[in-house]
Amino acid sequence: MEKYNERYARHYALSDFGFEGQQKMMEAKVLVIGAGGLGCPVLQYLSAAGIGVIGIVDHDHVSLSNLQRQTLYTTDDIGKQKSEVAASRLALMNPENEIVNYSIELTSNNAWKIISEYDIVVDCTDNFASRYLINDACVLLNKPLIFGAIYKYEGQVAVFNLSSEKKDRVHYRHLFPESPKPDDVQNCNDVGVLGVLPGMIGMMQANEVIKIITGLGEVLDGKLLTFNMLTYETYILDISIEQSAENLIPNNRKTFEATDYSILCGISKTNINDLSPDHFTAMISFDDTLTIDVRELNELPAVDFKHIQIPLSQLNERLSELKTFNIVLFCQSGKRSLKAAEILMNHFGDTKKISHLKGGITAFKQEKNEQKD
Repeated sequence: MEKYNERYARHYALSDFGFEGQQKMMEAKVLVIGAGGLGCPVLQYLSAAGIGVIGIVDHDHVSLSNLQRQTLYTTDDIGKQKSEVAASRLALMNPENEIVNYSIELTSNNAWKIISEYDIVVDCTDNFASRYLINDACVLLNKPLIFGAIYKYEGQVAVFNLSSEKKDRVHYRHLFPESPKPDDVQNCNDVGVLGVLPGMIGMMQANEVIKIITGLGEVLDGKLLTFNMLTYETYILDISIEQSAENLIPNNRKTFEATDYSILCGISKTNINDLSPDHFTAMISFDDTLTIDVRELNELPAVDFKHIQIPLSQLNERLSELKTFNIVLFCQSGKRSLKAAEILMNHFGDTKKISHLKGGITAFKQEKNEQKD
């Protein structure tokens, strides 16, 4: 029996958890991909619960707009690497955990090596390219995957790839065989999200991790839980296994690592220039550059530099207005401007130079504020 540790006294007191359950927790290795709205509560509760090794994958930086829901970070952390801040904060919460920090973007080139080192994977990402990449790697590596997603006032949780019989294992592609088109799905940067929602969904994800490790309760294996914050309505749906979805999974590691999930999910950026805030500032100052805000009318924050506004929803009808060679696009987060750039590239080809502000006006304002400080 392990040595008594007062930190976990309430776990020991649970008759069906006790020392044995806590020992399993301390021997487990869990990888959390994404340290944002969902990742913060997952990381906090798994760390407090005594998971032995916690891996954090995130290449993003803390911004002011994150703080409404990403509770691991403070105003002083703005501009810092999320995974680094999260790792240092978790170490203060529970120094008995081993925290492994990956301040990188997860790609098909590095995912296999990273995921293979963990027992359970928690998907806390917010884009389809990452979700399909993570799912396919977990299927090939036979790793349980806890999925979470949020949209405005509603969240989803599911557990994939868990059942003991391979033929019975449900995975993400059984729910969504192929990625929707980028313009068919809106991001929380564009439509918003209630701040407490990712906290509740993230805690549900953490709960599923603990249940899998300890064998407690009934896991959402092959089931999708949908939770509405406004009404507290909760639905649990069985996910059907569709055999044709198996053909969409890469056959082996070599095929997986050769797959470009950005292209697979329709977000290729071929010949489109990503502009940093500084490059954007320089570019829009040129007389021969047309700067276009593709946000909807009256979206905030307002900007004080010269530009015209053509919402993404109207872009196809107004292509004839675009006479200049250099065109620079921006939006709130960079997602709509990237889509707009792809539309222009498909229409004009190499006859125009198309650029967009990476990270959107949010990243632009943040960097300008940091430069003032």
